[in-house]
Amino acid sequence: MAKSIAFSAIAPPDYLDAFVAQEPASVHHVAAQRVLTDAAYRAFFHREAQRGAEIIVDNGVFDLGHALPAADLIAAARLVDAREIILPDVMRDGLATIKASDEAAREILDLSNEFRLCVVLHAADDHEWLRCHDYFACSDYVGAIALPASRRPAPEDQLCRTRWAATRYLEDHGMIEDGIVYRLLGLGRTGHLELVEQREHEWIASVDGAAPVILGAMGIEMLPGGPYKKPKTPRIEHLGPIPEERFDLIRRNIAVVREAAGSSVRIPEAAR
Repeated sequence: MAKSIAFSAIAPPDYLDAFVAQEPASVHHVAAQRVLTDAAYRAFFHREAQRGAEIIVDNGVFDLGHALPAADLIAAARLVDAREIILPDVMRDGLATIKASDEAAREILDLSNEFRLCVVLHAADDHEWLRCHDYFACSDYVGAIALPASRRPAPEDQLCRTRWAATRYLEDHGMIEDGIVYRLLGLGRTGHLELVEQREHEWIASVDGAAPVILGAMGIEMLPGGPYKKPKTPRIEHLGPIPEERFDLIRRNIAVVREAAGSSVRIPEAAR
């Protein structure tokens, strides 16, 4: 089995110490809009960066429906000593994603070249997916490529809908670019079980996800060997207060995801 994939747990701001803290500090995905508006959230991730964590700032499009302006993304990244900014993407639209990423990269680079820029692969079909991939792989500004989670059932060999088919295709066809960091965004329809397979690809650096926190808060246990069944769940920002009696279950869920990813990172004892 290949090296581990770093897992960044996503949790509501009030529960960062309880579920998101890492020992040793590894990788965190951070919401730019919260960095700019929430002093406690900002301070937590700044401390994690000082401990050696790689901070990746998301642009806000998933949460807000639009990406923050370049100046705000740079300001947020600087406040938490981030190394990377994720550029805007458009679900299931490769050409629109290319346009949005190009524009955002140009605006950011006009102001600063401090940060690695990460693009997200989207497409309506496999032809468009390959076109989008090839465009980004040859773009000078791209330092990282992220593959979004497979959310709905789809043909097993469809690159634009089935992430493990996409990663296998990239490796089998020698399409992994030196100097580019590859990430997975979110846990998909098979949850942590996908990560066992994805660990075969030594070039995948990280994955993030809120599922172990949300499911644990709902009283649902993630089983190491599956099956993985995720009912309809609230978004993380709508989760509300989490009963303390659910904390241990959430931590076990996070541990199950990290075990599947081959990660030895733990939540510090001091945070428990």
